[in-house]
Amino acid sequence: MAGHAEADATTDPETETETDPVDRTLAAFRRGDPVLVHDAADREGETDLVYPASDVDAAAVARMRNDAGGLVCVALSDAVSEELGLPFVQETIDHGLAADHDLAYDERSSFSLTVNHRETFTGITDADRALTISELGALAAAPDYDQFVDAFRAPGHVHLLRAAPDLLDDRKGHTELGVALAAAADREPAVVVCEMLDDETGGALSPPDARAYARRHGLVYVEGAALVDRLN
Repeated sequence: MAGHAEADATTDPETETETDPVDRTLAAFRRGDPVLVHDAADREGETDLVYPASDVDAAAVARMRNDAGGLVCVALSDAVSEELGLPFVQETIDHGLAADHDLAYDERSSFSLTVNHRETFTGITDADRALTISELGALAAAPDYDQFVDAFRAPGHVHLLRAAPDLLDDRKGHTELGVALAAAADREPAVVVCEMLDDETGGALSPPDARAYARRHGLVYVEGAALVDRLN
């Protein structure tokens, strides 16, 4: 997982200010590179590593597992989720645990089903999850319920998230930020999000440490507010 330090040693303000961070984020996403997105200090206060789903390979899953450390999820647009028959899982659970589901950071959760591609073995290895994620990305470009059922099974090891119908007008979570970013970058409406955790505190990686990680690895860091201002 990511951690503290190196901010001074890796700071490169000239590179960071060469172009607008949203422009650099869009360019990176078009290339298939991951980006770091911080939602907001008054929301989850988390930075997620975000990839276009179809560009995820085993090395990318390893990076999310080792450098980010959070939950690896695939966020799909509402239209794709509707076509694939994906519910909000909270609405499908007939159990007391699903009652009074109050969240501290938003009105509802985006979680839908968990899935594996049918050609995986256990579904949890880097290669297995990469296959599930990349094939979900490909399917999102032309969603079809029958193809979905033929190619995937549930439950599985990749969590699906369903974006709000009006994206950033409805909700400003990483699910909506990622799917809005994909739309603006002319990518399929499927992205992978994984929270970045601090390996010293176990909490969310701070924005300064997330920026330092981005600089060390030549990646783009962007604030959710900047995406909302440009893409909403």
